[in-house]
Amino acid sequence: MTHTGQCFCGQLRFAIDAEPVGARMCWCRDCQRIASGSATVNVLFPEDAVRFAGEVATLRKTADSGNIVERGFCPSCGSQMYSKTVEPAGAMPMRIRAGTLDDPELLAPQSVIWASSAPSWAVLDPRLPHHPKGPQS
Repeated sequence: MTHTGQCFCGQLRFAIDAEPVGARMCWCRDCQRIASGSATVNVLFPEDAVRFAGEVATLRKTADSGNIVERGFCPSCGSQMYSKTVEPAGAMPMRIRAGTLDDPELLAPQSVIWASSAPSWAVLDPRLPHHPKGPQS
């Protein structure tokens, strides 16, 4: 099955020819900034299965984990589309923002990462595993 999605303005679309390998919420400070104060909700896919159509703008930054992470977004409307670890290469699957999927019900978050960075008012689902930092913490 192919999963599809798009940015807010529709200029940037994607198709994914794989099933998700996981989903999680991330409360790291970078994700809080790009999500305007909340966590990002990410569905994880093998990077080689994701194809974009349209212009993608990118920004690379060293994350709290120490990894270099590339974030892709629409240059027209600013919608955050994905993040992926580029160094170390192949360390993690591509993280597609759940809200950009045409079917946001595809896979609910299975864990919360960087929970130690969440503000005191954050609502953290007590049914999910909470990791203080990255997924291996």
